[in-house]
Amino acid sequence: MSISMHQVAVPTLAKSLRALSGVLAKGAADAEARRIDPQVFLTARLAPDMFTLTRQVQIATDMIKGGIGRLSGVDAPKYEDTEASVAELQARIEKTLAFIESVPADAIDGTEEKPITITVAKQDMHFTGQVYLLHWVLPNVFFHITTAYDILRHNGVAVGKRDYLGGV
Repeated sequence: MSISMHQVAVPTLAKSLRALSGVLAKGAADAEARRIDPQVFLTARLAPDMFTLTRQVQIATDMIKGGIGRLSGVDAPKYEDTEASVAELQARIEKTLAFIESVPADAIDGTEEKPITITVAKQDMHFTGQVYLLHWVLPNVFFHITTAYDILRHNGVAVGKRDYLGGV
């Protein structure tokens, strides 16, 4: 039995978004319990040359909505990247979930050989749909969600592997 592009993409990305939402919720609860300004977590980064927690969430959601949009041919929503609170990041995650879950499976299935071109650092990158999903979208999403998780964990939030995985 084969697995479809939609089966690989949407359920996997939706689960990752829900797990990210849960990790952010734990971060917010931890900040409140320890009487830490939530901005401390939102502006935290793992290293001086890395993006903040807020930016990690923005990039992950952009990668997800852009990936599904390019594969399906459906225009992805555009976000202004102005989120300044956990609640606003949670709303962004919810909008992204709503978008990807609204795209019909038949718009994504059969896109394995679809030509996809993206521009990164002024360089065009060319993919087939399957390579784009498996070798670009998924690894980038996992990187940014993992980094968001790591920022919170590094700052003492009691999150673990089950939180990251979002339940199995």
